[in-house]
Amino acid sequence: MNDGTKHHWEDVYARKAPDSVSWFQPHAQHSLDLIARTGLMRDAAIIDVGGGASTLVDDLLARGYHDLTVLDLSAAALDAAQARLGDEARRVSWVEADITEVDLPAQRYDLWHDRAVFHFLTDAAQRQAYVEQVLRAVKPGGHVIVATFAEDGPDRCSGLPVMRYGADALHAEFGAPFELLEHSRETHHTPGGAVQQFVYCYCRRSAS
Repeated sequence: MNDGTKHHWEDVYARKAPDSVSWFQPHAQHSLDLIARTGLMRDAAIIDVGGGASTLVDDLLARGYHDLTVLDLSAAALDAAQARLGDEARRVSWVEADITEVDLPAQRYDLWHDRAVFHFLTDAAQRQAYVEQVLRAVKPGGHVIVATFAEDGPDRCSGLPVMRYGADALHAEFGAPFELLEHSRETHHTPGGAVQQFVYCYCRRSAS
């Protein structure tokens, strides 16, 4: 990504309230259900990539998870989440960065979660850089949950082009080091009343 992309997202959050953007969910229930099915302990290290102003971190804190990182390109999105959480925000690590370029700690995370970042990576080199980040930052045997627009989902979001995937095509982007354990679809109703189809892939990173 580049400075223009960052400016785009800062502008989105400057113009819209966090609960009015198209991807907003009062509760990220589909993600929460998948995270619960991993069986991870409450001290597991979880990173929410593109988490921004998402309420997922609120619900993870409420469920007792306490090693949480939220990464987003937009400072405004992260600020909105921290303001919403108040004192609870001090229990979370907040990272303002481009996921394809950030220097994440090696083998740090038990679970990588991304709802609606990967589909913005329309360039193959960006997608490769993203997958390399996952391989580096997720512990061997760790869990990876990635959600994108499905094949029948929108072809643009917030004025930007996106990629659309079926479960097999999304898993193929990550390749052999990731075992596909489960895939599912979600029908998302935007605050504006539109309907968007998402696909979720839940994978396990190889142990070697």
